[in-house]
Amino acid sequence: MSAPLLAAEPAPVVHRIEAPEARQGVASDGTFVYAIDNATIARYRIADGKRVAEWHGDPALYPHINSCTLAERQLVCAASNHPGVPQLSTIEFFDPETLAHVNSVSLGMAPGSLTVVNRHDGHWWAVFANYDGPDQGVKGGEPTRDHRYTLFARLDEDFRIDRGWAFPADVLGLFAPKSASGASWGPGGHLYASGHDRPEVYVLDLPEAGSVLVHKGTIPLTTHGQAIDFDPRDPALLWTIDRPTRTVIASRIGAQP
Repeated sequence: MSAPLLAAEPAPVVHRIEAPEARQGVASDGTFVYAIDNATIARYRIADGKRVAEWHGDPALYPHINSCTLAERQLVCAASNHPGVPQLSTIEFFDPETLAHVNSVSLGMAPGSLTVVNRHDGHWWAVFANYDGPDQGVKGGEPTRDHRYTLFARLDEDFRIDRGWAFPADVLGLFAPKSASGASWGPGGHLYASGHDRPEVYVLDLPEAGSVLVHKGTIPLTTHGQAIDFDPRDPALLWTIDRPTRTVIASRIGAQP
């Protein structure tokens, strides 16, 4: 049985900020938002939508920064060589005020392409994405893995996997032929995950037993997938991007389910 749709209408929009860099995802510290586009990050003030800082990296070193979040007083970003194969991943650290690059941690050949890194409950958490590959019209898939191999993992302080879970079959079917692009811990202590294209976010819990996340419900949004982040100062606000219009958007979803 599929998990319930938790609202009849898309979550109401609270903020819209035009950001040409809004191609991969967005992060927020409550006062500023960070629009992400592969080798570019821009910082915008929420109050007036003004861009106050930019970082432009060498695309050869930063081919695909997918998502970021604020943690340990740094802007922490999930990056990879997507759509290159073999899939290689890194975690990149930036000063959130100046956007100066601070550190890079190489994960090497992980079990997928790193799309998410998050800090929650004293642990690091990550998503390693897998795709159906060129034969399904998707760039970056490994020949031996498809979207079903997408992994949600808990990491130790040295960013090594110490726990791991699969996404439930119904959510994987909605990701297909791509994978999880975003995920963030949010209201109610649930994990909220997004794909690449659908205007919705999936509410998930860790299981009591077993290795498959529990799909509690789906929340419709006005935006279509990509990387997401909750606002730390207003935890009911979920930041997403509208890729066609290059806009970052905050929607109020409340505590679900």
